[in-house]
Amino acid sequence: MKIKAVCFDCDGVLIDTVASWQIIHKHFGTDSGEMLDRFIRGELTDEEFMADDIGKWKSVQPVIHRDELMRCFQGVKLMPGARELIDALKARGIMVAIVSAGVDLLIGSIAQLLKVDDWISNGFQYDDDGFLLDDGVVRVPAHHKSKMVEKFARINNVDASEVVSIGDNVTDLSMRIPGSHFIGFNGLKQSAIDGFKDAGVVHVTEQDCRLLWPHIFPNESFPAVGGE
Repeated sequence: MKIKAVCFDCDGVLIDTVASWQIIHKHFGTDSGEMLDRFIRGELTDEEFMADDIGKWKSVQPVIHRDELMRCFQGVKLMPGARELIDALKARGIMVAIVSAGVDLLIGSIAQLLKVDDWISNGFQYDDDGFLLDDGVVRVPAHHKSKMVEKFARINNVDASEVVSIGDNVTDLSMRIPGSHFIGFNGLKQSAIDGFKDAGVVHVTEQDCRLLWPHIFPNESFPAVGGE
């Protein structure tokens, strides 16, 4: 197969954190708890789930500024091998995109850091002074990420068979548009482990993005520094 584009989820794939939303929960001492399980089962919409998260934070601190949310993400580290993998893909002429249901404040900074070709994620609404409003902004429905992958492929004139998507959650399987390829990476939840197995996709469990290379380019090892 000839690959021209790779679409990455971000949380748990390019960055070493389970979820950017959980980082904010940790800051405020809250937790999505049962609502997360309900959301994964499809019992809540993205809008409902995001509004519930924001409501939990505001129950602790009614007034929250955008800058405080941004500071929550200080110290987030890249997944081992993430920078090297992205650099190697780009050196080979592969287009790289991030399609994430995470928080745009973090995802955008990672996209800029890694110099990817395109990115999209969810976020928040603020008043004119930068204070958090009650509803989130849904750009990437977690259970329907294929819409964004399809759009990226269409805009860049890439056939589905030339696209690989990579994610760590069972919902990321929705990135797999018909005819494309999917690789599971760092699936920690049992739902992801089972989901990847049931879908018959490769699951790279080691936390090193460079180990994805031979699954993107079969029978190839990761290129040496300065190599092709």
